[in-house]
Amino acid sequence: MRLSDELQTLNRTLLQRQLLLERAALSAEELAVHLVGLQAQDSLPPYIGMFSRVTNFDPLTLSGGLESRSLVRATLMRGTIHLVVAEDALRMRSIFQPEFEKTLERPGFFSGALSGLDTDELRKHGEAAFDDGPRTAAQVRASAEAAFPDRDPQAVAQAWYYQVPVLQVPPRGMWRKAGRPIWSRIDSWLEQPLITDYSPADLVARYLAAFGPASTQDIAVWARLPGIAELVEQLGTRLRTYQTASGQTLYDVADAELADPELEAPVRFLGWYDNVFLGHKDRSRIVSTAVTAQIWERESRNISPVLIDGFIKGGYRVTTGKTREPAEMRIRLIDVPRSAEPAVEAEAVRLLKFLEPDRSARIEFVQQL
Repeated sequence: MRLSDELQTLNRTLLQRQLLLERAALSAEELAVHLVGLQAQDSLPPYIGMFSRVTNFDPLTLSGGLESRSLVRATLMRGTIHLVVAEDALRMRSIFQPEFEKTLERPGFFSGALSGLDTDELRKHGEAAFDDGPRTAAQVRASAEAAFPDRDPQAVAQAWYYQVPVLQVPPRGMWRKAGRPIWSRIDSWLEQPLITDYSPADLVARYLAAFGPASTQDIAVWARLPGIAELVEQLGTRLRTYQTASGQTLYDVADAELADPELEAPVRFLGWYDNVFLGHKDRSRIVSTAVTAQIWERESRNISPVLIDGFIKGGYRVTTGKTREPAEMRIRLIDVPRSAEPAVEAEAVRLLKFLEPDRSARIEFVQQL
C-alpha cells in the first residue's frame, strides 16, 4: 500500500503513537511499557518525556517506581541507559548481550587497552566485583585495578558493564536528587533471574507499535541489533507494509492505524536524547536536516528539542541560579513565524513550573543557545 501525504502521515502517526498529540492518563510504568523504554542517560529527560505525554504527571510516581523497583534504569538499546519496567530489564538484556560482548572485541575499544586478555577470565572477575551488592563507579574501578593491576582500570570497568548485566540504582535518577551512578546486577537488584527466551521479533513488533511505520534500517538504528530483516520476516502476518514515494518498504503492526495527516499538533518540549528524535535512521518525519545542522551540529550538547506543528523546529536550555532567582529558559527557533511564539512560551512556562515549582519563570527567545 502506498502512503498518501507521506511526510505528514508519518509525522502525525509517530506523534500519535508517542502520545505527543494528546497527553494520556497512564502510569509511569504503563508509559515505559508503551514506549519500550525512555532514554535515561541523564536523570532529567525521562521526567520531561513523561510530563509531555502524561496527563497531570506527578514526578514522584517515577521516583516511587525506582524506589519500589517496578522501574529501573538499565543498559539496553544502543548500549545506552533506558528507563524500563522491571520485567523488560529482565527479558530485554539477554537480547542485547551478544552485541555488548562484541564491543570488547573491537580494536578501538579503549584503544586496545584490553588486548590479549581472556574474556572469560575478565567476566569471572567482573561478576565477582558485583557479588557484594551495589557498587559505585569508584568501587568498580578499584576492583578492576585489583584484578588487573597492569591494565587501565577504567577500560576494565567499562568492559564489565557490558559483560555483566547491570543497572543503575537510586538515588541516581530520582526526582530533584543528585546521585552519581551506582551499579548492581539486574538479577540481584530485582531478585529474579534474567529471562533468556524473550523473542527479539516481539521486541521489533513493540518498536513498530510505538514508532512505526518504519524501515528495517530505522529498526536497526533504534535497536542496534543485526538480522533485522530476518526478525521482520519472522513476524509474518503480524505486520503490514507500506511503500514510500521513493520505493522504500515500511513495516507496521497489522492492527495499527495511520493518523489523519490533518490532525493539529500542539507545542511540546522534549528531553535531550528523547527516542522520538533518535528512533529512526531517516529522521525527516520529525526533524529536517537544516534544523539538525543549525542546532545539534553547531551548538554544544544537551540541547533539548521543541516540537512546533509536529516537527522539531528548535532547541532550548533551562538554567537555574540562586534559590530566589527565576528559572530561565532560552529558546532558539528555526524558520518559525513570530505568531507561533505565544504558544511556545505558554508551554515553556508550563514546563518550567513543573521543573521549578517554587520559582518564577523567565522565557527568552534567542539567536544562539
